Amino acid sequence: MGEKVFDLHDVVEMKKPHPCGENRWQIVRMGMDIRIKCVGCGHSVMLPRKEFTKKMKRVVTSNGEE
Repeated sequence: MGEKVFDLHDVVEMKKPHPCGENRWQIVRMGMDIRIKCVGCGHSVMLPRKEFTKKMKRVVTSNGEE
């Protein structure tokens, strides 16, 4: 399986939904840790990069800057 490609401000779909019922998250900070914000309720979570790539399913919308 190929490496997952994501960037700052992308909206990603996670494997498990948030308790509010939404499973789409926006990436708001990237580094060793990645902070994501729930699109539904606005709750933010910080995950280690390795854990984030494991739990991410796919990129829903890309930032588009290249």
